[in-house]
Amino acid sequence: MKPTLLVLAAGIGSRYGGLKQIDPVGPSGEIIIDYSVFDAIRAGFGKVVFLIRKDIEKDFKECVSSKYLGHIEVDYAFQEISMIPSPFKVPSDRKKPWGTGHAILCAENKVDVPFAVINADDYYGRAGYRLMHERLVNAKDGAMADYCMTGFILRNTLSENGFVSRGVCSCDHNGYLLDVVERTHIEKAGNGAAKYIDKDGTEHPLTADETVSMNMWGFTPSIFGHLKTMFSEFLSKEIGSPKSEFFIPSVVSELISRKLARVKVMSSPDPWFGITYKEDKASVVQSIKSLVDSGAYPSKLF
Repeated sequence: MKPTLLVLAAGIGSRYGGLKQIDPVGPSGEIIIDYSVFDAIRAGFGKVVFLIRKDIEKDFKECVSSKYLGHIEVDYAFQEISMIPSPFKVPSDRKKPWGTGHAILCAENKVDVPFAVINADDYYGRAGYRLMHERLVNAKDGAMADYCMTGFILRNTLSENGFVSRGVCSCDHNGYLLDVVERTHIEKAGNGAAKYIDKDGTEHPLTADETVSMNMWGFTPSIFGHLKTMFSEFLSKEIGSPKSEFFIPSVVSELISRKLARVKVMSSPDPWFGITYKEDKASVVQSIKSLVDSGAYPSKLF
């Protein structure tokens, strides 16, 4: 049994102003998704499912995923704001998507084996996919669901060009996740350290050695039942809040607290990078070039 890779890509068109405006970062015009799929194939994943919106389906297939045909099985799932369970109705002022937890739930009919979840616009590095594959091929749910996460060292995920949001992880002595706390304003603080600013404007120090979640999760199909239950609970409380989102780190933390799941945290030594700010692109291009020059990737992936 080969695990599946679920790529959360429903936000691509809205974030970048159109698929054709996704900037290439590789020497042969590759975008970040290309490196994710390439690494997943190398690690042994057997299928990739792209979670997209209906309005970008045609462009996405033509511009992004067509190049993977013949290399790995490709399928699609769709996320729309209207996709919520009865008896709930989408409020007229709701414009924002329901969040990553809802996105994963929308892929239920396309995933029936253990699977990894990633963001479309993040580079995670080869090691993360290898670690994830090794864990997923042996995943077996028992009294608690058997999930996992590839974490990254905070200092390997910071931007030179502004603050970032990261899920800061706490683990027990066996490397299982205790909780994930979302910090929405983390930045470098000098001397290799970092800091975050809370909602009251107070600064708090960080060592930058903390393990953080970059939304690289590993689940068995049991997650879908939990997501259904918890999404309904979320809607009961938050449907009237137009900016509220059903985030997967919050779901995972709640499952752990309810003793419904355990999550093994695996630490990747690779740097994470993405284009959070337009000024980040130059460093991403240089990072990819260095990886190609070192032999980590061919100059043309597909």
